[in-house]
Amino acid sequence: MQRHTPHTPSPSLREDAEKVIHHAIDRNLPGPAVHAALRDLPVPEGCLVLVAIGKAAWAMAKAASDELGEKLDCGIVITKYGHVEKPISGVTCYEGGHPVVDAASVDATRKAESLVEGLGSHDLVLFLVSGGGSALFEDPKIPLAQLEDITRQLLACGASIEEMNTIRKHLSHVKGGRFAQLCSPAHVFVIALSDVVGDRLDTIASGPAYPDSSTVADALDIVDRYELSLSPSALAALGEETPKELDNVQTHITGSVRALVASAAEACAKLGYDPLVLTTSLDCEAREAGAFLGAIAREHASDGRDLAFIAGGETVVHLRGSGLGGRNQELALSAAPALAGLENTCVIAVGSDGTDGPTDAAGGYVDGTTTRLLAEAGLSVPDTLDASDSYHTLAACDGLVITGPTGTNVNDVAVALIRAS
Repeated sequence: MQRHTPHTPSPSLREDAEKVIHHAIDRNLPGPAVHAALRDLPVPEGCLVLVAIGKAAWAMAKAASDELGEKLDCGIVITKYGHVEKPISGVTCYEGGHPVVDAASVDATRKAESLVEGLGSHDLVLFLVSGGGSALFEDPKIPLAQLEDITRQLLACGASIEEMNTIRKHLSHVKGGRFAQLCSPAHVFVIALSDVVGDRLDTIASGPAYPDSSTVADALDIVDRYELSLSPSALAALGEETPKELDNVQTHITGSVRALVASAAEACAKLGYDPLVLTTSLDCEAREAGAFLGAIAREHASDGRDLAFIAGGETVVHLRGSGLGGRNQELALSAAPALAGLENTCVIAVGSDGTDGPTDAAGGYVDGTTTRLLAEAGLSVPDTLDASDSYHTLAACDGLVITGPTGTNVNDVAVALIRAS
């Protein structure tokens, strides 16, 4: 993890903030969790096929390959560009687009479909699922250009991840339980790394191997609510119901935002802060969450104690301009006005996968000097938020947090730290 210390009033405060984040991510890497879950893996009489999807797919597949060795007959990894670290023996690795699906993702998904088609009742599919799978694992019922446009519309209007997945599932040959149907009669053993609030199995990566609770009526309601523009073929695809029952799937959840937040609290305590977990179900606009966390920090800045306030979940951003940023960068920046002038108080917010929006940053860091530094550069928080340009604004005050791909994906965490002196 890169550490940026210039211009901060207390380098040790930023170091503490980044230590908390680093510890939380390290404690939630998927390797150990995958090894533990594989203890329950049944031994198939036939073939053992691995399919891994999502931002953590490579790390999960590597752990499974190390554990299973020659027991694996073949496998495929589908992950985000730049997330394949090196080859895995017996496993073919592909990279594709995220957060918007691209042709590479579709081609890789069709290869995965071909890998499991024709399997029998004595065969087993080890299906490793992590966040980002909604974009990376896709074989659409409509032309890709239409799907890309619909996804962009959903991102721009600030639809929740659940709403986005509802639409995606009804427009897909693999989402909403359809991949498990394709694998049948083979059994599917799922190890899932959760990146959604509440760990809903039908929402993680759009639930390709789990019965879908969303309905055609739900999908059409989202279209109406956000006034989405859909072609007649897309509307027709939305009218095809997803599977509501599956009898060939066994699922294990191996990580979640609750574990991420608990690890952050553990790190805060080790550094001498008194941690308070505000929520593990953060689900609102990023700017609202940031303003609220900043207000809490300001309220307690004079308490005379070393304090840490922690929140986990997944916020949303309504795009208002053509700038660059991500939800964690916007959350952090939105906290800056409340911290203005305070000493030894900061807010840091990151995505556990190390990528926040379409940027190379994991998130953002702000403290009592941020608004002054921005003013000196001719920038302001309100103007930045209106332009949706948190990335360049945080870069101007050394507020970007850059970790690189982490190998995990268990949602986001934001921490406000207050030092008594």
